[in-house]
Amino acid sequence: MGKQILTMNILVLGSGGREHTFAWKIAQSDRCEALYVAPGNSGTEAIATNLNIAVTDFDAIKSAVLAHNIDIVVVGPEDPLVQGIHDFFLQDDALKNVSVIGPQKAAAELEGSKEFAKEFMMRHHIPTAAYESFTKDNVEDGYKFLESLNPPYVLKADGLAAGKGVLILNDLQEAKTELKSMLVDAKFGEASTKVVIEEFLDGIELSCFVLTDGKNYKVLPTAKDYKRIGEGDTGLNTGGMGAVSPVPFATKEFLEKIENRVVKPTVEGLKKDNLPYVGFIFIGLIKVGDDPKVIEYNVRMGDPETEVVLPRLKTDLVSIFEAMGNQTLNEISIEIDERAATTVMLVSGGYPEAYEKGKEITGIEKISDSIVFHAGAKLQDGKVVTSGGRVMAITSYGNTYNEAIKKSYQSIEKLNFDKMYYRKDIGFDL
Repeated sequence: MGKQILTMNILVLGSGGREHTFAWKIAQSDRCEALYVAPGNSGTEAIATNLNIAVTDFDAIKSAVLAHNIDIVVVGPEDPLVQGIHDFFLQDDALKNVSVIGPQKAAAELEGSKEFAKEFMMRHHIPTAAYESFTKDNVEDGYKFLESLNPPYVLKADGLAAGKGVLILNDLQEAKTELKSMLVDAKFGEASTKVVIEEFLDGIELSCFVLTDGKNYKVLPTAKDYKRIGEGDTGLNTGGMGAVSPVPFATKEFLEKIENRVVKPTVEGLKKDNLPYVGFIFIGLIKVGDDPKVIEYNVRMGDPETEVVLPRLKTDLVSIFEAMGNQTLNEISIEIDERAATTVMLVSGGYPEAYEKGKEITGIEKISDSIVFHAGAKLQDGKVVTSGGRVMAITSYGNTYNEAIKKSYQSIEKLNFDKMYYRKDIGFDL
């Protein structure tokens, strides 16, 4: 008789490429008994049971957890975390023993409020840009602060604005006008009742991913994503058009600086401030000269970075989640695939502005050299059709990121849907 392996029922919340990647990785584990995704997409449908439940419908999530004897809930997106799903579980006698991967509400403010994150960094001496925050009552002070900075000027809506609430402007007068429109005319609604203005940092961006059980931490591979819709990083901001991992310019010395100056003080800071955190910390960094500075925190994995980070993880993900729930993350060794991984996002024509849905996607079955992660795609009458702006992420491995990216582009040639668009220059800036 072999050793008895304790298996678990797992629920992943979300419907994007990130959640398909989580499900794909969890499904490979012999410790996963049954896998559910709510609400999921056409990609998760093939490997798990989709549940038609919104990620913020806590009561419906509770019913599903009890009905399916769920042991672990993995929270993909930020909204349920900022709204307190982890606290909801802890406060319910029927749910409190279910492990939730994602921080409690107080700690989720690291993403929920730019000002909260800035104050946290200042308090714990974590390197970041100089900043001040303003409301409509002190808009004049905001103008004065802008005058004290060198252009370009960075204006950030304090709350969640679906990744669209950041403006970078070169002209002082325009910056003042936009500040007024955000604060006084509520350009981003509730999200911009408070605006953070900060100094512009000139450098190259990357993301660092950390797992923590609230006590111990592990650092996952770095990644770099590409936010703008147009080639050469031009045009409107998107949720992300592609990613590469590892980041070629992140040398061993630089990674040590990130760990010592950013990761350690972040995890220690969470403890000192009594912010309970079991989950992923996504740290958006910028390399200024040879030094890392923090641009932002997210309290979950990024998308499409998940599509290059998780495929490089060799360690069983269910065992990692279990250790996070038990605060024994220090006992697990994280093994990483030496190969590079790259992903390219296929998007609907018109995205990030208005686009059409319901376009049939063909050629998926022809792809053998890459992994197809579904994002804004769903099954309709037996066909996979587009259901969102970012439709699919095409991930490949390679000995170098150049080799991996070439495979992704070759695979994309086999795929098609009406008005399909993607960036042809992912990784070229490296």
